[in-house]
Amino acid sequence: MQASRPGESIENAPLISEIDFAPFQMRVSTDRYSSEEYHLKERERLWMRVWQVAGRADELPNAGDWKEHRIFDQSFVLVRGKDDVIRGFVNACRHRGNAFCEGKGRSARFTCPYHNWSYGLDGKLLAVAKPDFDGTLEEFVGSKDELSLIQVPVECFGGFIFINPDQNAAPLADFMGEIAELLAPYRFEEMVPVALNVQESLDCNWKVIMDAFQEGYHVQGIHPELVKAMDESKERYRFFGDHSVATAPFGAANLEDYGPEKQVEAIRYLPATFPGVAAVLPRFEELVDAYRGADGTLDFPEDITGRALLQQATRDVLSGKGLDVSGLTDSQLSDNQFYLLFPNFFTTIRAGEATVIIAVPHPDGDPNRCLWQVTNYLWLPPEEREAKREPLLEIAEGDHFDYFLALEQDYEQMQRQQRGLRNSTLKQLALTKQEVRLAYFHSVLDSWVESTPLR
Repeated sequence: MQASRPGESIENAPLISEIDFAPFQMRVSTDRYSSEEYHLKERERLWMRVWQVAGRADELPNAGDWKEHRIFDQSFVLVRGKDDVIRGFVNACRHRGNAFCEGKGRSARFTCPYHNWSYGLDGKLLAVAKPDFDGTLEEFVGSKDELSLIQVPVECFGGFIFINPDQNAAPLADFMGEIAELLAPYRFEEMVPVALNVQESLDCNWKVIMDAFQEGYHVQGIHPELVKAMDESKERYRFFGDHSVATAPFGAANLEDYGPEKQVEAIRYLPATFPGVAAVLPRFEELVDAYRGADGTLDFPEDITGRALLQQATRDVLSGKGLDVSGLTDSQLSDNQFYLLFPNFFTTIRAGEATVIIAVPHPDGDPNRCLWQVTNYLWLPPEEREAKREPLLEIAEGDHFDYFLALEQDYEQMQRQQRGLRNSTLKQLALTKQEVRLAYFHSVLDSWVESTPLR
């Protein structure tokens, strides 16, 4: 018998109609989107204390591979050591504070170009130039251990590198909690970026992006072409610590509304949103054809649906290519699963593929601007990964990447919203029940920035 799978807890999560809204904050102050004062509090109380994604572990495949990572005006170096562990250090020489790394590269050691102090890949001070004409290194600078690079917490999960500027931070596992168990069966670490991997600046606060992708209420206004494929009434929600998960049946999920042919037709359109479905469709069509009569008429028995056949086809194809999907439920093979890892990691994920959106405050310090990175991830057999890996495309200031329709609609809308949020006479946002994840997100944000506990 199949052991229980982590995803089952999401399948049994409450619908909107079953949620008690009493604890939720349904009014959100607007100063958090444009206020300089709030932006500075957020910097110190959130971004300098929270676990956040700093890249992918496969960006640093070999010992000595390093990259610089910046948060506001803070600079860190991520490096893979000789022991294969990725570590993080403050990008400042312990002698006179010179930043010794910029961009990315590979080194056997770090040498500060100012006075040639050098450090190992583990951050230990190795040598200084001309330590003392008459004495020893220790006499000149003191203990080497005392002058090693300042290390910051860095851990990996699902192929992502997480960093926390707070040296006293609790382990990443404590911060993620049950979310880690839910995500693990997807094998994120085995996926690679394909087709879309773009970083671009937007004229909106980073939270506008997080808000937009935590609700489907805007679909009827911004994405009318997606209305027939979405069923918000069947979306389910769970909250785990600072994080949240929602799931919504996709495609032919409203079985009471669709006959067999329309179910199949809807599933055929899924690759426009989930490219990975394209590889599954041939097997899906084989399964569907088993229920066609001699005259071509499609007739499903009572216990068979197009969605169920899509799930079977997905399990068959991915398993046949070597992906272990045994830990995923049937709904995780077909449906949208929406994860928000607080504060700024959003993913829509299903078996074998995911879209990840990460938004961070803009390096220039303007609370009305941010950077977002949008990446499509696909599980591929190991021998195909490097050939199809899409490198990160960083869009220059003033230029714009032409996204697919739905994402382009969001890109335009979010910047339009920021123009409205800058109006000083607008003091609060009034959320609806369909925006319950926003309410939770902003309550969690307050618990960090305003130091007030969740009710």
